[in-house]
Amino acid sequence: MVNYHSVRQKGFTLIEALVALLVLSIGLLGVAAMQLNALQGAHAAYQRSIASLAAQDAQERLWAELAAKDALECLNSGEVSSVLSGWIGSGWSEFLPGFTQSSISPASGCEFSINVRWEDRRFGGDFENFSYMVRLPGE
Repeated sequence: MVNYHSVRQKGFTLIEALVALLVLSIGLLGVAAMQLNALQGAHAAYQRSIASLAAQDAQERLWAELAAKDALECLNSGEVSSVLSGWIGSGWSEFLPGFTQSSISPASGCEFSINVRWEDRRFGGDFENFSYMVRLPGE
């Protein structure tokens, strides 16, 4: 005598296999989306670290300009403009598109605000800013 109930239980049907494939595909799409977000975050972190290096370069240029003076006094606007033009033309735009809109401006006394600005073309073309304050010795 054949037990028909147990015969039906053998193996997967085509519908069960397709449902399993659908669930697996949705899971893989989720993994791909997480990977894309991780890549975007890594790229943003890379650009921020380059902006930090550019700001430190501007600070060192300000220090060098101060060291070139005979007296320990704050830099005047002409000296700051000279530092800014040398900094903008130093090649940072190769790493940060739109870097030419960055600035160095006196804040108060011998404090300077260094603003690194670049265009984030990869994620919509918005501009990003990185601000850095530095205080040099002076009167």
